[in-house]
Amino acid sequence: MSFTTSFHNMLSFIWKWIRRILLTGLLLGLTAGAFLYFGTYEDGVRAGTIIRISEKGILFKTFEGQLNLETFGSLKNVTPIKETFEFSVESDQTEVIKALQEVALSGERVNVHYVKRYITAPWRGETKYFVTAIERGKH
Repeated sequence: MSFTTSFHNMLSFIWKWIRRILLTGLLLGLTAGAFLYFGTYEDGVRAGTIIRISEKGILFKTFEGQLNLETFGSLKNVTPIKETFEFSVESDQTEVIKALQEVALSGERVNVHYVKRYITAPWRGETKYFVTAIERGKH
């Protein structure tokens, strides 16, 4: 066996392991990215009145809103500005967006169901909180 043949075999072996390591790293990275993008950290409900719902953005248009928690100073050492809940709504949630716009105009008290995601993305919204449903009060 010549030196060049053994050297070629050794390089082939090394490149095979480098490809395996890179492929494994890529798969782990894609799995972690998918988990962070699609996974939910928290699922909950908050009650109050909608102060604002608007479509924002230059390149990516997202729906952003604000819920007044109406604690009326019952939270100790919290300013009235902190008594609001900032949220986003994914653009495919057209019924939720329409309902939020209606209650923002009427001023009625609502319950908003939301999920908290691990990361934000510019095309998805400015916050990690995404409203998924809205419960309107009985009239």
